[in-house]
Amino acid sequence: MHYFSQSFDYDHSWAHVIIGMWHKYPNPHCSHVVTVDVVDRSVDPCSGIIRTERVLGCKQRTPTWIVKLFGGSEDAFVREISFVDPSTQTTTISSVNLSLSQFATCHEKILYSPAAGGRTAFHQTAEIQTRMVMWRTAADKLENWLAVRFEQNAQLGKVGFTDVLRQLWEDAKDKSPAGTPAPA
Repeated sequence: MHYFSQSFDYDHSWAHVIIGMWHKYPNPHCSHVVTVDVVDRSVDPCSGIIRTERVLGCKQRTPTWIVKLFGGSEDAFVREISFVDPSTQTTTISSVNLSLSQFATCHEKILYSPAAGGRTAFHQTAEIQTRMVMWRTAADKLENWLAVRFEQNAQLGKVGFTDVLRQLWEDAKDKSPAGTPAPA
């Protein structure tokens, strides 16, 4: 099993980050995410928590040996479930791969919460594990490739989302007419 973890703060309020979260894709830094489909969305009438389930379609350059050994293609799909809690200003996102899940799984968790100075804390973890006990060598190679690819995509996601936030909030503020407040 491989573990991945990263934490940092975005220079934007929690509300701005969560609005930006829905505009993260498409972006040029994360060109591997080609589709985002909302499968379900609901609001709990008592708590106000917004639950959203999405399927992300990705296109990866998969090594030939993986395609030959396990089948499949460069197309991959990920199920994502998010909970946005406006009362506590926390957002949690859980995702898991749907493609090739009989061979390996990647469970990702993300937490956004307010941080000091009007910033937003971001914490991301992932557990990547193969399910092929009998093919240990192939399983280790697959797990290593998935871990490297996940970390590369996580770094691209950070850069891409920072650009999205800048475009939504900083560029919008610069373009607003004098005396008119930027979007909140």
